[in-house]
Amino acid sequence: MNRPTALDPYCGQGGTGAGLIDAGFDVTGVDRADHSRRYPGRFILGDALDYIEKHGHEYDVIVAGPPCQGYSIATAGNPTARAKYDRLIAATRDALEATGRPWVIENVEQARSELVDPILLCGRMFDLRADDADGTPLVLDRHRLFESNRLLVAPPHPTHGDEQVAGVYGGSRRAPLRKGIPLAEAAPFDRFAARHIRHGGYVPRSIAVQQALMGIDWMTVRGMQESIPPAYGHWIGAQLLAHINQEKAA
Repeated sequence: MNRPTALDPYCGQGGTGAGLIDAGFDVTGVDRADHSRRYPGRFILGDALDYIEKHGHEYDVIVAGPPCQGYSIATAGNPTARAKYDRLIAATRDALEATGRPWVIENVEQARSELVDPILLCGRMFDLRADDADGTPLVLDRHRLFESNRLLVAPPHPTHGDEQVAGVYGGSRRAPLRKGIPLAEAAPFDRFAARHIRHGGYVPRSIAVQQALMGIDWMTVRGMQESIPPAYGHWIGAQLLAHINQEKAA
């Protein structure tokens, strides 16, 4: 039997796409940057918004993640930096609505005012965890919002306790350490500095730990920084699959 098709505009290196594939879709990703060597599904090099407008109606579902930099906390305090990035949520919604297909828009928490009744997904909902280089348990939050023209629900959101939170994102600052220091020795220093000195997020130096937190082993570091965990894409995809099956049976 043919699998249903999903379009993954603004696809990056395929966190959403991998989750949709696991949920049961044949997936096509579209991006202006060439990710053909790493994207887990079919890849098309091109403008995502233009592709939605011309071809979105050809797919069973569409899950779009417009660039987040124009909304992100990383540019919130710098209007000049923020102005460099397109804010494409509204234009993407218009294009998606015109397709007549089930669709989802994903973005960062700071884009909430731009989204309509989104649900929130968190790494704790999917038990996304890893041990740091020195064995310290880490947990991934990575809150992301999802708006849809179909009903979506989120798993229960565990209480955020005192666990050590870690992330995978760009722009993280670390104090320089002496050359050749083992990662297991650097990790406690970095965690302390993040929590008590910089009062910011902690990004493990170990790429293997970053991969374990995200559930991703095929991306570059930059790819992971701009991705959602595949577990989120799977959760969303499973609900979209149920919707299209119900609509076909009606």
